[in-house]
Amino acid sequence: MSGRRLTEYPATGGVNPLWRWTKTCDPVKVIFNFFMLLVIRYSPIIELKVDCMRFMGIKAGNHVSMALEATVDVFFPELIEIGDNSVIGYNATILAHEYMIDRYRTGNVVIGKNVLIGANSTILPGIIIGDGAIVSAGSLVNKDVPAGAFVGGVPARIIERKELD
Repeated sequence: MSGRRLTEYPATGGVNPLWRWTKTCDPVKVIFNFFMLLVIRYSPIIELKVDCMRFMGIKAGNHVSMALEATVDVFFPELIEIGDNSVIGYNATILAHEYMIDRYRTGNVVIGKNVLIGANSTILPGIIIGDGAIVSAGSLVNKDVPAGAFVGGVPARIIERKELD
């Protein structure tokens, strides 16, 4: 598992960058994304959820499934890609940004094909999860996950690795 690929930006104006999010993101886009995210989180209609993800700019493959209350990044959704036939579990979170005290960071998140992200897991920015990987429920993914790996924990560690056909 390798390190994350992130782009860092310094805070300006002497305050943490979350106070100045309107300088880094278009507020109209974020408001639109917020309403799309409500549909994604609470609609029982999977096709509608995927359409909303695509309207936000997420590259969602065929037959992607988002469980109830799963959340995608509202500020930088265009940095997220989810491969065909992947499942994002209940209350999982996929982030493409991190706001900190003195800076903020963004990074692409690539989730491969046939990936399972367990309930209540968090995927941090700059992460690649390989095809066929499984992320155990309640995990914090702060490093890349190889194809076919089963990972879990806080932070996530490889529990088992299998070769893909």
